[in-house]
Amino acid sequence: MSKTFALLRKNSFVLLLLAAFVLSDLLISYWDPMVTSRRFYKNDFTKSLYHHGWQNHGPVFYGNSAVTGAYIEQDSRSKLIEMGLSYGKLTDLKAILEQGRFHVEDQLVIGIDVHTMLDILETDPTYPWFKPWYQPYVYAYRDYFRDSGTEAVRQLYKGITRLDAAELTRYEPRWIDKELYFGRIEADKLKAKEADYDRRFGWVSQHEYKDNLAALDWIIRYAQSQSLPLRVVWMPWNRDYALPRYMPGLQQDVNARLQAAGVPTLDLLTAYDPKYMHDLVHLSRQEGAPVFTKEVDAWLDSLAKSSK
Repeated sequence: MSKTFALLRKNSFVLLLLAAFVLSDLLISYWDPMVTSRRFYKNDFTKSLYHHGWQNHGPVFYGNSAVTGAYIEQDSRSKLIEMGLSYGKLTDLKAILEQGRFHVEDQLVIGIDVHTMLDILETDPTYPWFKPWYQPYVYAYRDYFRDSGTEAVRQLYKGITRLDAAELTRYEPRWIDKELYFGRIEADKLKAKEADYDRRFGWVSQHEYKDNLAALDWIIRYAQSQSLPLRVVWMPWNRDYALPRYMPGLQQDVNARLQAAGVPTLDLLTAYDPKYMHDLVHLSRQEGAPVFTKEVDAWLDSLAKSSK
């Protein structure tokens, strides 16, 4: 016992330093500035909550940025919460539901485009479900603390040198809106983007979307266990350009699961005139999104009537 006390006394400074770091990290984690402070970058999940008064329950239209661009929530009769996440995948939705970060009620509509099922697609690392419980908060979001900290030091310097107290707390609020897609991109840029997609993903086989297929199976079981109506929309692709080579096989794999579970599906993958498209995967906000929103509303209305 005496040796233990001696060891603790010998290393007391290091232990106190460690305790101070752990305590401060717990306090910062409780504050959660990545969510609560406009000084810090906001991911699309946080933006979804922010724009709905931090409401964490309700009917949802989930997907990636294709859903964000296509579904105009304020114009929709369905009143689904638009939860399009930049680079969002079904593995993300599974994590949201599994961890209770949002409680879907009444109806879950999922938009699947050519990227939603790709395990290999890079995503936003700041989504909270990616942070292991044991990882320090400050370390997990170190790049964003560095960014905001640099700004704070710069403003502190300005305030001191200019003798201006207002400069001490001034900062640039981080963008809180989601990206929308206006107008149409030129054909040569779309051709280059098509080539880029083919280079990055053209070789994909089922192995590269197996995790998202497993997530789909989990979501189907979850919806059944919760008596939650589940619907799937195949999101539009610009049909002036060839579909990614993996899409026929992927769509077949997904549809087989949906049909077996009796999940209604609306296939708009190649349904829209290219004049409605902003690029290869996003509808134009002015031309395409209103048409899409009305079509989804009409489809959901027909499903509701047929179930009565």
